[in-house]
Amino acid sequence: NKGFVLPCALDFDVIIAARPRADETFVMLSLSQDNAGETSFPVDNIEQSGPRWAQYIKGVAWALGQAGYDVRGMDLVIEGDVPISSGLSSSAALEVAAATAMAHAAGLKIPGPELALICQRAENEFVGVNSGIMDQFISAVGQEGHALFLDCNDLSHQHVPFDVEPDGLRLVVMNTCYKRSLKDSIYNDRVKECATAVEQLAKPIPGIKHLREVSWEQFLEYRDTLDEVPRKRAAHVISENQRVLDAVKAMASGDWMALGCLMDASHDSLQTDYEATGPHLDAMVEEARRIPGTIGSRMTGAGFGGCAVALVREDAVEQFTEQVSARYRERMNLEPGMYVVKAAAGAGIV
Repeated sequence: NKGFVLPCALDFDVIIAARPRADETFVMLSLSQDNAGETSFPVDNIEQSGPRWAQYIKGVAWALGQAGYDVRGMDLVIEGDVPISSGLSSSAALEVAAATAMAHAAGLKIPGPELALICQRAENEFVGVNSGIMDQFISAVGQEGHALFLDCNDLSHQHVPFDVEPDGLRLVVMNTCYKRSLKDSIYNDRVKECATAVEQLAKPIPGIKHLREVSWEQFLEYRDTLDEVPRKRAAHVISENQRVLDAVKAMASGDWMALGCLMDASHDSLQTDYEATGPHLDAMVEEARRIPGTIGSRMTGAGFGGCAVALVREDAVEQFTEQVSARYRERMNLEPGMYVVKAAAGAGIV
């Protein structure tokens, strides 16, 4: 939709140990508990085969070659603690880490925004997931203690201070531990539904190409010209763009209560208009909101499972993690994950 987003990188890691090879082969060993295994592929014949985790690295090598860069054979050992299929962008983290390692080994100086676009192309065209640019961009250019305000239309961006600890708050990630596959989910359907909304709105508003070009006032004026499903998708996207702009102001001024209200409104819109939450995420957010020390909470990632995030008073974090976990476990018969996190830096060479 080419709109506004406001992600931050978290203090989870994907670590890749890499060394060049004398031949034109990639040999990859994953030590991840969820995706352990070894595989290899030739640089001059990159095929969409092998384990799922390897597809992302293959895609990056392919996309680097498509961008005109020299891709050389390498040995890669991959380890990480980013929860898989959780909405915390584990695929983007793997892609950007791999691209950073490949570029460094080849002596290439690729700017972060360009590296992010290469990784997005890998995910879109090689892996087959119609993701936006946000996950790869924050993984490539994130700064410690900051969120990133990104305009997905022209990739202009601004680092926004996001250090809540001095004000007695903590950021808590809540993993529903309900797995979903993006490629096989209705995520790609949402992309098509937003495109349909643009087509229908282009009749009364000629020339628009993306929903970010439609103001809330225009949407209210012409919403009755839309079919029901595209109308709901557009309502979320257009209102969410304004919430992002408001969240940047709230962060800049340290108005965490305002930010919490925006988080709550965002989740409600994702639930009712974008229909991207599902029972597990909704249960987690409902239980988070029952804790008096919760400032705001919402789902994160593509939805349909995965994680939610909450802004919580420091003196309530222990109660929050214990009670939300217990109540979610009772409701959904799943053991959730709870992580107290902070805004961290993006990819780099160690």
